[in-house]
Amino acid sequence: MKINIVLMLTGLLVTYSVYANDSVRTGLWEVTTRSDLLGLVQHVPPENMQQLQNLAKQYGLKIPKIENGAAISHVCITPEMAQQEIPTYFYENRSGCTVHNATRIGNSYKMDLHCKNAQFQGNGTAQGTFTTSESFVGSSEFDSTVNGAPLYASAEIKARWIGGQCSAVNLTQ
Repeated sequence: MKINIVLMLTGLLVTYSVYANDSVRTGLWEVTTRSDLLGLVQHVPPENMQQLQNLAKQYGLKIPKIENGAAISHVCITPEMAQQEIPTYFYENRSGCTVHNATRIGNSYKMDLHCKNAQFQGNGTAQGTFTTSESFVGSSEFDSTVNGAPLYASAEIKARWIGGQCSAVNLTQ
């Protein structure tokens, strides 16, 4: 469950961050998320990892490739997505989460996350900056309770534009 929270936060942060700038390049982006919790993935037995993948799939999330404490995923940004000021429809009500106090100043944003579902409840923040139209850096923090146990999770995110065509790459990574 702990890894599921980090993956959910990663998805939320990536989704929000990739769309937060009018000059964001459309096409394929590679997103690398680092977290202490992701470093624990190597210790998860294969049958438990399959359960996590199945749970993530129920919430519309895909577990990315995870190695050495980093998750590497790919996101396809359409022209319509790149034009959105704050695309709440991508993350609002995902995994029981809502976004509050989302602000944008230039190429930077901040937002508060409030999540509540059967597996976890908690509050967090996410922030990020587009350093160019082809690169992004960001972070997230989340205080939660997972099955009654408190958990603090944080993540550092870097993203880079790979190319204009999404169809040639398997986006399930």
